[in-house]
Amino acid sequence: MRDTNDRPAAPNFTQACIFMFGVNIAWVFMVIWAVWGLLAVAVTGWVLNQIINRIDAARS
Repeated sequence: MRDTNDRPAAPNFTQACIFMFGVNIAWVFMVIWAVWGLLAVAVTGWVLNQIINRIDAARS
């Protein structure tokens, strides 16, 4: 069996994850805007904000 202690540490992909979340949410908002309009984007953003706030409150 191999000794697993000789492996290097895993890279930290946190910044890449945050950046790609921003890219993905931007194109999703653009598609929603094109199909249903700006009000739908505003409501979707507000709902996502509420979900994130609830997750934060549950973790605290």
